[in-house]
Amino acid sequence: MSQVNWRTINVDALDPDSALNFDMSTLTPAVTPVSASEVQGLAGQIRQLLRGGDHEGALRGALESVPYGADEKGKEIHLHTVIEILQSIRQSEMSPLLSRIYQSEGGSELLDVLMKYLYKGMSHTTPTGGAKQMAPQATGFSQIHPLRTGDGGGQAMSVFLSWHEKLVEIAGPGSIVRVMCDRRTV
Repeated sequence: MSQVNWRTINVDALDPDSALNFDMSTLTPAVTPVSASEVQGLAGQIRQLLRGGDHEGALRGALESVPYGADEKGKEIHLHTVIEILQSIRQSEMSPLLSRIYQSEGGSELLDVLMKYLYKGMSHTTPTGGAKQMAPQATGFSQIHPLRTGDGGGQAMSVFLSWHEKLVEIAGPGSIVRVMCDRRTV
């Protein structure tokens, strides 16, 4: 017994109330798996609404049927569908459209989902598929900058920022907090 180094014993592993003994999978809500082909079919239906001029219906359809259980390819397809919808709506129509969605039943949740897609789009590379590059700074830290392969990168960011501004005006800053705390990813 005298040869045991007591400082190397992990006492948290012995405590039943420790975070080490907590099943982290209980924090993630259960989602149903969705195939990429199902997401592709949904995207086709949403684009049909968009071509018909029903911007609000297309946006509602995309926000109500989020493929949380899809693989990365399915999530990318849905992201590009949402981006296409957002880019097709004029800036003068944003606030009235968001107000109508917010005042409807479950509107707050739909706007939270939209906020998720805005952040996902902002963090994404360019819509044309550009890569990210590390740029060293004088401070010693590095910043990641997307490499712009086309003109669409700056334009897409402008759209995201415009939507973000209008969304915070309508839903308030609580939407940002709810999105940051939600463990489901788009």
